[in-house]
Amino acid sequence: MRSIGHIARTQRILDNDANYVEPSDMLAELCEDNKTVAARPREAHKVCDEHRDIATASFIEVWIDETERRTWFLFEAGRPGDATGH
Repeated sequence: MRSIGHIARTQRILDNDANYVEPSDMLAELCEDNKTVAARPREAHKVCDEHRDIATASFIEVWIDETERRTWFLFEAGRPGDATGH
């Protein structure tokens, strides 16, 4: 990265500059953002596999797992509650 402009040109997750976002919409947006974040390390993992780089692939697997856990949490947190209390 060489400048703010360079960062802006390479940004893959769009900003949300809304004055207000409903909490459920925010959770859904964050969940989708995490799915996007997980896609890039998966691509890198494939390259590691092709070159038999097990050490780097292991690091990447940790990042993917963390991202998938966040995605699961955000999905579950955004689900509507059971009105019956069950």
